[in-house]
Amino acid sequence: MENNNKTLYTITVFSENRVGLLNQITIILNRRQLNIETLSVSPSALKGIHKFTITTYSDHETIEKVVKQIDKRIDILKAYYNTDDELVYQEIALYKIATKHILEKGSIESLIRDHDITVLEITDNAVVFQKTGLYDETQKLFEDLSKTVGVLQFIRSGRVAITRSKVERLSDMLAEREKSIARRKNNQTVKDTTLTD
Repeated sequence: MENNNKTLYTITVFSENRVGLLNQITIILNRRQLNIETLSVSPSALKGIHKFTITTYSDHETIEKVVKQIDKRIDILKAYYNTDDELVYQEIALYKIATKHILEKGSIESLIRDHDITVLEITDNAVVFQKTGLYDETQKLFEDLSKTVGVLQFIRSGRVAITRSKVERLSDMLAEREKSIARRKNNQTVKDTTLTD
């Protein structure tokens, strides 16, 4: 996706869940005049490690500098950036529509099939739909519902994304770090043995 000759990048940051970390990341982005388009934070597949997923429009040179700056922060384990073709990603959107407008439309079966949506709740006052998909898909459903039945409330999550690689990139980095530590210990043991002989 492009915006004024800039590419949409996804920045992935791995860290322990520390107070103030998001503020530090935001300051770095602000200094480069980059706006956060979406943000999602959750525990990662690695126990005790949280994953920040941030999207922003940028040129390649700027995004490289920003990610290097983020990566240098003491609380950051590792930061990466990816383009859309390197990721599998989705967003989740919720739509609240007045029940009476849905009933006036008649059957909602075609709406559910056409947009692959899930009905989360039906009350006397409102129906809540969930749509999982790409930004364009969730936006199209919002526009269609707005034109036909009206939308009382709408919210979309930030991007959730995983890389197309076999394992989380942080896993590779941590495995390499453990090997390096083991090599240093072995080298130290060899030195200690040589000195005692």
